[in-house]
Amino acid sequence: MAKFNRVETGIKDLIVIEPTVFGDNRGFFMESYSRKDFAEIEMDIEFVQDNHSKSKKGVLRGLHFQTQHVQGKLVRVTAGAVLDVAVDLRKNSLTFGKYYLVELTAENKKMFYIPPGFAHGFLTLEDNTEFLYKCTDYYAPEFDSGILWNDSEVGIEWNFEKYGLSEDTILLSEKDKLQQTLAAFVKSGVVIG
Repeated sequence: MAKFNRVETGIKDLIVIEPTVFGDNRGFFMESYSRKDFAEIEMDIEFVQDNHSKSKKGVLRGLHFQTQHVQGKLVRVTAGAVLDVAVDLRKNSLTFGKYYLVELTAENKKMFYIPPGFAHGFLTLEDNTEFLYKCTDYYAPEFDSGILWNDSEVGIEWNFEKYGLSEDTILLSEKDKLQQTLAAFVKSGVVIG
């Protein structure tokens, strides 16, 4: 039996991963990453950096990417819950500008692999949400970029009301309030990679 189940999203290379979880009255055990077992589900990926964030409910982070030293990210939640989103920014992709949303929770233990060439962000759905991600390249602040979280051209359906939130109550960094639109990014001529 495979330790990880690969779930296709309809966007090439963007994958939801379901780990095998062993639980009993004491708690649970799971492997969250094994290069050998990931290779068995056609995801032989080398990670070089781990990140960890903690946020209260209603924090929206994103949509972030790097134009050089592009990062693939394997993300998961260890406490709380998020609505996670990835937007395809690969220039010649058939799904350029399309997005995919998935709920990642401490309870469902799902992971989400966002390959290089995507903008990534998440909305926290509970207080004290802890979010972990493994990256395929190092953070390079000089190439940090982003797309506006509410860009009408991308049209992400955040479903705030479903989670007891509203557009007026979400918490954004000053940087994320001022990100560019997808159209401005395309017009800039910057190519990711």
